[in-house]
Amino acid sequence: MNEPDCNPNQETFVINLGPQHPATHGVLRVKLTMDGEYIVHAEPVLGYIHRMHEKMGENRTWAQFLPNTARLDYLGALSYNHGYVQVVERAAGIEVPERAEYIRVITVELNRIASHLLWYGAFVLDLGGFTPLLYAFDDREHVLDLLESVTGARLTFCYFRFGGVYNDIDEPFITGTRAFIKRLRSRLPDYHNLVTKNIIMIKRLKEVGPISAEMCRRYGATGPVLRGSGVCYDVRKNEPYSVYPELDFDIPVYSECDSMARYMVRMDEIDQCLRIIEQALDKLPDGPVMAEKAPKIIKPPVGDYYGAVEAARGTFGIRVVSDGTNTPYRMKLRSPTFSNLSLFGEASRGMLLADALALMGSLDLVIPEIDR
Repeated sequence: MNEPDCNPNQETFVINLGPQHPATHGVLRVKLTMDGEYIVHAEPVLGYIHRMHEKMGENRTWAQFLPNTARLDYLGALSYNHGYVQVVERAAGIEVPERAEYIRVITVELNRIASHLLWYGAFVLDLGGFTPLLYAFDDREHVLDLLESVTGARLTFCYFRFGGVYNDIDEPFITGTRAFIKRLRSRLPDYHNLVTKNIIMIKRLKEVGPISAEMCRRYGATGPVLRGSGVCYDVRKNEPYSVYPELDFDIPVYSECDSMARYMVRMDEIDQCLRIIEQALDKLPDGPVMAEKAPKIIKPPVGDYYGAVEAARGTFGIRVVSDGTNTPYRMKLRSPTFSNLSLFGEASRGMLLADALALMGSLDLVIPEIDR
């Protein structure tokens, strides 16, 4: 990143935001050149927890890499499970039973809700409000209880398999999920009354941190950041996969381009997730949850394969190159959060430091997914 063009008569100083700072939500360091309270230049510094997942993928069998996907975006692990198994299934020509695809969508959308609820609580906490965090975590615990009952985990899920899912969902899970849908719908008005309509929140977010659609395109920003800038792009609609084409749901889009727009996209997405889950439960077919002829040892034909899914923070893409063996020859992971963070330096220029923290929170960063 280029150094700022500083006025020689301007008195600036450099401070570090992070790598140990609650507002960065992980070991992210941002080197800030400041003119008083205003940001002259912001440079994100990465690499503090780099774990070389891509290289690990090239030194493990296709199946052994499955748990790694949950260690990328640990708040939305099932989307990453989904993206990986999907591209390998396409490469290896594995047909997934319809029931398994519906279960995948149900669990992924529950995980998306859990991710958005945590973001909601932490975002408002960054801005000085503590109580909403308690509401959000109360509801999030219900989601984690449901997911734990079928996956055995509460955070780093490894539930999907090549050809289906690890085990079937049962009637208590279905009943519990329907009860949760009813519960969260009744509580969403409280979320909006407590936070969305709060004048302090409005003043902190409205017209703060503008990100244009053109800036999003230049940096490759996706997900709620892009949709908060007026661009209606969602992989589930624009490049349909799994059983999403069978379900009716809307893509929330706001054209204001500010931090409030990105906030509203995620809040509306929670409601759309509930719609998707409810329809998937209604349409859930009978049948197996694993492909009968799924090979025990995966050896995709020689080739270059790519697939993408809509994760909670944007487009997660995965490219794998197979040389016909049981180990990937090359693996490249397309991180949505890396692109979303990349625009922070330009978007925060000239902002007050306090407003820049609101902008950073609206990007919904997960640092281990950047430092993959």
